[in-house]
Amino acid sequence: MKTAILRGSVLLAATVLLTACGQKEISYQADVQPILKQYCLECHVEGGDGYAKSGLSMASHESLLKGTKFGSIIKPGDGLGSVLIQLVEGRADPSIKMPHGKAAMPKDKIEVLKQWVVQGAKNN
Repeated sequence: MKTAILRGSVLLAATVLLTACGQKEISYQADVQPILKQYCLECHVEGGDGYAKSGLSMASHESLLKGTKFGSIIKPGDGLGSVLIQLVEGRADPSIKMPHGKAAMPKDKIEVLKQWVVQGAKNN
């Protein structure tokens, strides 16, 4: 019970700090999911090429956090170290830059994904 209260207090404090710093809380449903749908879901769903090669499904929050057959692609809280961000920013090997074989994702969309990860990659 004390742990739940402490966790709730920490989340409330984090939300207040983000608001005080002028940063909007990023919503998975409203902000992240539309980006994934536009740039990623063509390949990263069961039956898609990206899914076949990596095992990564981006069809749901749960499957996204599960990651690939090689491991996790999101470290909640770590916008620089998360593989998802490295791939869309082009910091990984060019042969695996995402979206693969297509125009780069716009920087503003990447920033939304990065802020979502930094804010804990919540299913909100």
